[in-house]
Amino acid sequence: MLQRNEKKPLEIYSFVDPLCPECWALEPTIKKLFIEYGKYFSLRHVISGKLTRLNFGQRKQYESIAELWEKTASRTGMSCDGNLWLENPISSPYLASVAVKAAELQGRKKGIQFLRKLQEVMFLEKQNISSMNVLKDCAQEVGLDIQEFLTDIHSDSASKAFQCDLKITSEMEVQEIPTLVFFNANVEEEGLKVTGLYPYEVYVQIIEEMLSMKPEAATPPPLEEFLKHYKTVATKEVAVVYNLSINKAEKELKKLQLKQKVEQLPAKYGMFWRYTES
Repeated sequence: MLQRNEKKPLEIYSFVDPLCPECWALEPTIKKLFIEYGKYFSLRHVISGKLTRLNFGQRKQYESIAELWEKTASRTGMSCDGNLWLENPISSPYLASVAVKAAELQGRKKGIQFLRKLQEVMFLEKQNISSMNVLKDCAQEVGLDIQEFLTDIHSDSASKAFQCDLKITSEMEVQEIPTLVFFNANVEEEGLKVTGLYPYEVYVQIIEEMLSMKPEAATPPPLEEFLKHYKTVATKEVAVVYNLSINKAEKELKKLQLKQKVEQLPAKYGMFWRYTES
């Protein structure tokens, strides 16, 4: 499951924003791609900043974001609770984006884990991720060096890294998020840009075309290993990765719950599970 760092034939740039519900909805697909075809590509997250420029502070704006979150959650099965915007709105999306870059200074993998943790506490627990206390808790959860993180979040390094992401977003003319851009590492040619959410097969087809061969899909690990690795997952993510119906995925997860390997997390839409064995 853990991919090594040797040079891979493809590179995928994933343009996301911590506050974007559609980016959150792409998570099951990304996990499945990574598990089945991760040996063929490396993944780079680019924080697009598309939502940091919204006109925050206006009640009407908050209401429309809340509505969008609810619609996305009920459509995709990845829960996000729009009430956050009515009860505890995020005042500084910029800080959340810079925090992801500060986490990334401790390694790309740590950056990805931190971004995921931010999404979990925001979409599921309605926490305000522009609060320093929330950011600090998330950093602690994913095992970052807290002192380093707190220094970096206010540093030029994190700010410049975010500016660099914004520049890449602009240069690649990414207008909407989520967007995945597929690059062939061996060829000096433009990347193939895919905006929005598509069926899993579309992404596999792109990988096949770019490799000019039919890559071999790896088998997903045992479910318990998957949970141990990712810590917190949605029933939807398990269903997508293991090609199961939501009901069947839930049954498998409930078996692990009976063995006290996982606990169920309350969510407004669908269900989430946390691995409990250390």
